[in-house]
Amino acid sequence: MKFDKISEEERKQARHPHEFFLINLITNHILVFVGLLGMAKQEPYLILIVPAVSITILTYLVWRAQRSAGRDRWFVFCHWQLCARRSRFFIGMIALMGVGMAAILASVGGNVNDLRPGHYAIGGLVMLPTLFTVLVLIIMESDAVHKASIGEVPDWLVKRHAPPAEYVPMAPAAPVPGD
Repeated sequence: MKFDKISEEERKQARHPHEFFLINLITNHILVFVGLLGMAKQEPYLILIVPAVSITILTYLVWRAQRSAGRDRWFVFCHWQLCARRSRFFIGMIALMGVGMAAILASVGGNVNDLRPGHYAIGGLVMLPTLFTVLVLIIMESDAVHKASIGEVPDWLVKRHAPPAEYVPMAPAAPVPGD
C-alpha cells in the first residue's frame, strides 16, 4: 500500500535496514565468500568468517527492529519489521546449512583432511539452498529499498500494524479507458 506525504527523511530512514541487509548479502556472502573460497583448501575453517559476520549483522537487524517500536515513526518501523522477518528467515537458512556441514564433518571425525570427493559434492548440495536464498533476498531487498523510496509498505504489514491517522493511503489509480 502506497502512502502520501511520507517525508524524504522518513523514506531515507526506512531504506537503512534494507541497505544494511544488502551490504551483508552482496559484500559478505558473494565477494568475501568467493575470496575465501580460494583459500579454503589451505585454511578450511577461514570460510567460517562469512556466516559469523552475517549472523552478527542479521542479529543486529533483528535487535534494532525490536527497538524500532518505541523510537521510529510508523513507516520506518514497518520497514524495520520487514527486514527483521527476512533476517530471521536467513538466520534459519544459515543454521540449516551449518547443521548439514556439521553432519558432513562428523562423518569424518572432524578431520577435514579425510574428506572425499563425495563429501564435497554433498557439501555443495547442502550449501545450494542458502546460496539460492542469497540471490532471491538480494532481489527482494532491492525491491524493498525501492518501496521505501516511493512510500510503500507491503499490505500484510499494514494489516498487522495499522497505520496512524496521519498516514493517508494513496487513492488507487483510475483505470485507463480501453484496457
